[in-house]
Amino acid sequence: MPLAVLAMAFTTFLVVANIIATKIVTLGGWEVSVSFIAYPLTFLVTDTISEVYGRRTVAIVVWTGFALSLMVVLLTYVGGIIPGAPWWEGQGAYDDILGSVPRIVLASMIAYLISQNNDVILFHILKKVTKDKHLWLRNNGSTMVSQALDSAIFVSIAFAGNVPGGVLWELIYVQYVIKLGIAALDTPLIYALVGFVRRIEGKESVQA
Repeated sequence: MPLAVLAMAFTTFLVVANIIATKIVTLGGWEVSVSFIAYPLTFLVTDTISEVYGRRTVAIVVWTGFALSLMVVLLTYVGGIIPGAPWWEGQGAYDDILGSVPRIVLASMIAYLISQNNDVILFHILKKVTKDKHLWLRNNGSTMVSQALDSAIFVSIAFAGNVPGGVLWELIYVQYVIKLGIAALDTPLIYALVGFVRRIEGKESVQA
């Protein structure tokens, strides 16, 4: 049961991040996609699954999330091309918010696969090196690298050639800093989650 809940939470955060990514907000004079409130949480969930259930299980969750994301894109597209009722005037808004540009979708999916799989691999490398101790180290270490990859790959594929080089770097840098800040705050949460799941599953307690 805990694994099913974690997998559903992961998929929810992922799908929500992709849907709200079209909204750009200004924070401290910097522009960034509002998806930063949801996407970093996917790493919290995958690290929890990695810690308790192992690499093979989390890999299944990551690939399932990828498949479901593609399904969301397909269904959203089909929903957009079905003619609306004669009195309905929301097609423009629908297309603006939910009509994903193919390049943006491609950038998101490539960045997702690389960053999430890197997170899983690095997490377990650090887990082995630390001999199952120092959960905070592998959680933050794997996420720091993975978030950097995600920001760089997504922004580069989605916007390269469409914005000046300086702006491109700014987008990468700002997204990374914000995501990293949110990820750093989840350290107490991963200890709580891992401890809670292990108590339910009857597994050994987490080591600090």
